[in-house]
Amino acid sequence: MIKIAPSILAADFSQLGDEVKSVKSADYLHFDVMDGVFVPNISFGTPVLESVRRITDMTLDVHLMITSPARYAARFAQSGADIVVFHIEAETPEKSTAAIDELHSLGKKAGMSVKPGTPAEALMPFMGELDIVLVMTVEPGFGGQKFISAMLPKISELRRIIDSCGLCCELEVDGGINPETAKLCVNAGADVLVAGNDIFRAPDRQERIAALRTGN
Repeated sequence: MIKIAPSILAADFSQLGDEVKSVKSADYLHFDVMDGVFVPNISFGTPVLESVRRITDMTLDVHLMITSPARYAARFAQSGADIVVFHIEAETPEKSTAAIDELHSLGKKAGMSVKPGTPAEALMPFMGELDIVLVMTVEPGFGGQKFISAMLPKISELRRIIDSCGLCCELEVDGGINPETAKLCVNAGADVLVAGNDIFRAPDRQERIAALRTGN
């Protein structure tokens, strides 16, 4: 079954507790952490994650769009994240491997993400250790961008690698997801769909989550 991960970047932070409850039928709750350096925007850090962890038992999926993510991955894990994903472009191979190992030692899932300009092959040295791979279908940094359809072959390529190698690794997609693009991503092989505005601006959020999950 396709998993849905609403991104709280699109939520109303003045009502964050109620916003989280409004998407409780989803599988993951997605946190876009941005530092204004790796991407041209600033969002939030561990205090928000800790606050949300206290009010929900949902799986918290943290996407680090920051420089030197290996320095902070464990901190986010200890603050309540169940999954910590960081960008391959932001860290050295040695530090990336160390961060993956550290997350696993804490009992957390580890993932890596690729920007639109980074080929799927860049992930190959890490694939056997990853629990999740995130393909960005927009340039990371801002919500509400248009889906880049040229990323569909990358999703398909990663699906082929995961299946052919028998890996226990989920394939997540983030950026411009709506009912139409969700179908394209699922057909290409995605397991998890991240959606922000499409869910939080929907008149009926539970209905929209169900629609994204089923492709209807």
